[in-house]
Amino acid sequence: MSWRIQKDKDLKGDKLMTFNLTVPLPGRAPLDFMLKGGESLFVLGANGSGKSSLMHLFYKTHQDNARRMSAHRQSWIDMNAIVFSPAQKRSEENNLRHEDNDRTARWRDPKGHERSRIDIYNLIDPENVRALSIANAVDSDDIELAKSLSKADAPIKIINEIFQLSNLPIEISIKEREQLVARRSGSPPYSIEELSDGERNALLIAASVLTVKGGTLILIDEPERHLHRSIISPLLTHLFAKRPDCAFVVSTHEVMLPLDNPSARTLLVRGCTYTNASVSTWEADLVTPETAIDDDLRKDILGARRKLLFIEGTEQSLDKPLYTLVFPNISVVAKSSCRDVEHAVASLREASELHWLHAFGIIDNDRRAQDDIDRLKNMGVYALSVFSVESIYYHPEIQQRVAERQAAVTGEDSDTLLSNAKMAAIKAIRPHIQRLSERTAEKIIRKEMFSYLPRQKDIAKAEPINVLIDVPAFVTKERLRLQDALDDNNLSVIIEQYPVRETDALNQISSKLGFQSPHKYEGAVRKLLMDDKAALTFVKSLFGTLEADLNII
Repeated sequence: MSWRIQKDKDLKGDKLMTFNLTVPLPGRAPLDFMLKGGESLFVLGANGSGKSSLMHLFYKTHQDNARRMSAHRQSWIDMNAIVFSPAQKRSEENNLRHEDNDRTARWRDPKGHERSRIDIYNLIDPENVRALSIANAVDSDDIELAKSLSKADAPIKIINEIFQLSNLPIEISIKEREQLVARRSGSPPYSIEELSDGERNALLIAASVLTVKGGTLILIDEPERHLHRSIISPLLTHLFAKRPDCAFVVSTHEVMLPLDNPSARTLLVRGCTYTNASVSTWEADLVTPETAIDDDLRKDILGARRKLLFIEGTEQSLDKPLYTLVFPNISVVAKSSCRDVEHAVASLREASELHWLHAFGIIDNDRRAQDDIDRLKNMGVYALSVFSVESIYYHPEIQQRVAERQAAVTGEDSDTLLSNAKMAAIKAIRPHIQRLSERTAEKIIRKEMFSYLPRQKDIAKAEPINVLIDVPAFVTKERLRLQDALDDNNLSVIIEQYPVRETDALNQISSKLGFQSPHKYEGAVRKLLMDDKAALTFVKSLFGTLEADLNII
């Protein structure tokens, strides 16, 4: 059974696993709460507050269904291939459960080599199982099953996708003799043993999370110890999304991690009490996602100001992974709509008790009037200089750079790829001229309508106000403008100023540039931004003065 099939089977169970967690409190009833599959909890506290001891307590309570990654975990890999038999692996896993249950596991790990070797086994074995399943299906002439199995993603492929979204420009693969190797920005392959400290830790965390059985309580202690927040934040967010069948508890000093995961709860740990050599009680409070963290605790943990960037979209939309790459040291928070972005920025800027947070926003341009763009910027909300986030991914400048990278691999001519993509996109847009014209004319018509709303002096006259708006004239003007751009083959203007995502143009561009889907093309764009500083600089220019304004604070 392939890894993905097993995971899907776990998700189809009658009920996700529920974990009851208890925090003993001094002089009063313990704090009891539940954590279900798909939920996450951040344990937040300063050094010496007892976070690691609390994580150990959680592990002991659920040791039969828990996986623990300690803060002092081994940060090197001594083997890049399978060294265990299946029986040896099971034996080592039993030994690790015994070690992790001991109280000394809070500060030492005598089984570091074995942990990393098990992670390597769990990465390579699903690839072998997948290949064998496909071969068996082909041998049985069940081609449809073989096709279905070939589409199932094994952990290594998912890790590479997550790394792309987490500011890690490395790609993992299996070489001959079942060895795991890495590539950086197209470099020759090298052993994963040679990865940097942070890259190795990211790989081991991802391997542990993606290969654990369904219904597991996953405990990750201080992931930021080995990884910068610009990496660990998107890494954790995407791992959470890939394992909705598991529950997560993350112990951290990084106060912004809960903000980067808005659906998570936070356990604020203020201190602990020892009985003999062990922690017996904790001073702790469980807060919901919308609850503010008090300033004293924030100063103990953070010690500095932080910036938030609110954007349109959801955690799964195109916006967040792109903006995380463009502004890697800023906490990017997705909001459903432009109004939600405006409200979030205004609320934080008006809240004097949150003076340590600096809020900014990004919204789509949507052909807004310049006075509206200026108004929004004055309140800290920046409109893109192009229509929407798709206008960035599919901007002709970005297309050209992606095409050149494709041509370097395939040997095709990049100019031919671009020309074919342009012609296919324009052909796909032509049947939608009227609808796109109506869509872009909508905001202009609304602005015109609002300009006629009576002010106090108009109302004082007590006279009727007659409003006549020539809607067809506005639409005709937009249609002629779009028609001219199409006739001139001016794809740049079309992509920058019209909602081309509502046509088949993006599919056509992706296909003609050699990608199986827009999703694959968009992943290549993000990889481009990781590798190409000039491309990243160009994309930043589409945000106006936002980068400079962020750096002022």
